[in-house]
Amino acid sequence: MQNNTKHSSVAVLVDGCRIPFQRSGTNYNDLMAYDLGRMAIEGLLARNAVDPSVIDRVIMGTVIQEVKTSNVARESALGAGIPNSVPAFTTTMACISSNQAITSGVDLIRSGQAKIILASGTETMSDIPVRFKKKFRQKVLEARKYKSPLDFLKFFKGLGFKDFLPELPAIAEFSTGEVMGESADRMAARFGVSREDQDEYALRSHQLAAKATREGLLDEELIPAKVPPKFNVVEHDNGFRNDTSMEKLGKLRPAFIKPHGTVTAGNSSFLTDGASASFIMEEQTALELGLKPKAYIREYNFVSQDPGEELLLGPAYAIPKVLDAMKLELGDMDVIELHEAFAGQVLSVLTALNSDTFAKESLNRNQKVGEIPMDKLNTLGGSLSLGHPFGATGVRLVTTAANRLIREDGTFALVSACAAGGQGHAVVLERYAD
Repeated sequence: MQNNTKHSSVAVLVDGCRIPFQRSGTNYNDLMAYDLGRMAIEGLLARNAVDPSVIDRVIMGTVIQEVKTSNVARESALGAGIPNSVPAFTTTMACISSNQAITSGVDLIRSGQAKIILASGTETMSDIPVRFKKKFRQKVLEARKYKSPLDFLKFFKGLGFKDFLPELPAIAEFSTGEVMGESADRMAARFGVSREDQDEYALRSHQLAAKATREGLLDEELIPAKVPPKFNVVEHDNGFRNDTSMEKLGKLRPAFIKPHGTVTAGNSSFLTDGASASFIMEEQTALELGLKPKAYIREYNFVSQDPGEELLLGPAYAIPKVLDAMKLELGDMDVIELHEAFAGQVLSVLTALNSDTFAKESLNRNQKVGEIPMDKLNTLGGSLSLGHPFGATGVRLVTTAANRLIREDGTFALVSACAAGGQGHAVVLERYAD
């Protein structure tokens, strides 16, 4: 991929926002992902003077799809009042689904096919699709051919008690059968990340999220969610634990590899409901509309590794590639936002990037990529504390990074995330100059 400055059409982030992320089973318990996505889009439209009819495409990331709204981008867009003449499509790439929504929009702009993209993401874990087992489903489909009441007597033939039990979706790799927490535990062991290290990082994330909320540092990206039917207003994230401590975290038992694992519920991200939305535009178009962009979207990439051995290590591969493409170094990044699936995953990535051995054996580089200073990393909290609605996190990361660049008077921001399937992503933002 060539440097973005060589493209005839330059893509910029004009604005990004999100409804408050909520622990699953709480304030958004009765809503669909469609509802959450609709609210995020409505919020974005309300604070930007953009005629919805001139939007070229709505792209929305999601992971666990509701059958009734399989193209949730289209349904959320229509529900938010975007004209039916605006096409919409849904992307799914696990935890980097809305990262893909953003970069798909960038590609459309760079190729001259679009000027205004609404890139977004939505997810609910409060109402996941629960199926009957395959044998039962086959019987149901077969029953459509029955012609007489007596035919229905055949329905139960060959079915056992277990065939009537519901089948819950598992957060596990289809290719390996391993749940993500198990992989995080093994990766932490590989890179020498201790239980104490992970608990300390988790505590940091929760404390920073609480501080950022208390001081209003997240207000710029948050829009209130009015939850039907009573339209109670949700204004802030409810996942961070302001009262947690090393003592409390230390009492939690291993969640995946028992009894000697180091990954616990306390140093893992939790099931979250939420949605986010952003405007990605061609630079000149944004200026003609009287909108001031926040950041240029420069180089980006997607990578993939062995999901068995390096499921969550994507950022360690994506980050050096995107820096090389920009001809920049890690030290040139003023702001860094890294998705926090697990504390052990974040710390393993940091260790890998700062390892000469990893650089030589896995990256084919002569020396390590470098050390990420903690005072640049996720300073407002992260997925461990703010929450992680799978399809919506990517837009949150980019929005937070752009806002931090402006607030902290920085030039470059690095955003990176891992994803199921052994995939990863990284993108560099550059603060927009007046």
